[in-house]
Amino acid sequence: MEEESGIKEDVNGSEDKSQKDEIFTKVVRAGKRTYFFDVKATRKEDYYLTITESKKRLGKEGKIFYEKHKIFLYKEDFEKFTDGLRDAVDYIGNGRHEVKVSGTAAVSENAGSEAIITGEFTNIEFDDLGKK
Repeated sequence: MEEESGIKEDVNGSEDKSQKDEIFTKVVRAGKRTYFFDVKATRKEDYYLTITESKKRLGKEGKIFYEKHKIFLYKEDFEKFTDGLRDAVDYIGNGRHEVKVSGTAAVSENAGSEAIITGEFTNIEFDDLGKK
């Protein structure tokens, strides 16, 4: 896996929007996929993270294109996102399919190998639906 990182600098002093908004970039090449971790700034200088997955694809006419999927992650969500990612990686990595739960969510094993996370579900009432 190759990794590249760097801080974007405005060499010419121009006010190019893409250069101004991107503060830091880390590129991770992993097999057929490339991941981009970009730190950007809002107009109010508040930082957020974009995570982009890019895959090289072959189109119908033989032309190569890149399929991209992007996630925007804001700093108020960093801790919960990191906890969830860590739990998922631990679940996959430990081989026993046991999860050390962070926060208040409870995890239980289903009859198969799926873990069901409860505790953050919203209680939904269906009493008003279907009444005629």
